[in-house]
Amino acid sequence: MEQMVNVYLYGKRYSVPASATIMEAMEYAGYTLVRGCGCRNGFCGACATLYRIAGNRELHACLACSTKVEDNMYVATLPFFPLVKAVYDMEKIKPSQQIMMQLYPEIYACVGCNACTKACTQSLNVMQYIAYAQRGEYEKCAEESFDCVMCGVCSSRCPAGISHPQVAMLARRLNGKYLAPICKHLDERVEEIKEGKYEELLKELMAQSPEELRRLYNTREIEA
Repeated sequence: MEQMVNVYLYGKRYSVPASATIMEAMEYAGYTLVRGCGCRNGFCGACATLYRIAGNRELHACLACSTKVEDNMYVATLPFFPLVKAVYDMEKIKPSQQIMMQLYPEIYACVGCNACTKACTQSLNVMQYIAYAQRGEYEKCAEESFDCVMCGVCSSRCPAGISHPQVAMLARRLNGKYLAPICKHLDERVEEIKEGKYEELLKELMAQSPEELRRLYNTREIEA
């Protein structure tokens, strides 16, 4: 028989398979996941979760879909955290330091506690990319925050109330629109798509079996 462990979901103890992820354990326990459940593969950030192991005071942050259960794990899901999302028009703003001061002034209240970095479910150096944003170094901020999945756990632990994912999103948008080099072959491909050049190819792909699609994907030519 498979080894079982005890986990506490919403304060109630359940015995679940030791090989299960937190999300699988919740479903095994009988919960129907309507919210806080997205891609199930660690990409969308919808299943942000906090947990603590009994007898250990450390609080851990993770994504429920990709974190295995542990014995005596106390789980608290965080399906939504109220991030502040500034309203702006990308056609009217510029990549200046002043725009970050105007839209997200709270980043200058950062106390350097590094709680955001410690909590990040993707192990990003969150405090560092906020420092880049403070200095208007948007290329560096965009690169450092590239793998952010917008789960909001970093912000839930921030004493200054910074909406780190939204700050990073603005930096990536500024970088993409104004700072990153123009990618000529990408522009050409977009125009070809608009002209309908790939309509027939798409129809052919949609008619293929999953096995054939896997073969085509695994043998595709990858640009250097």
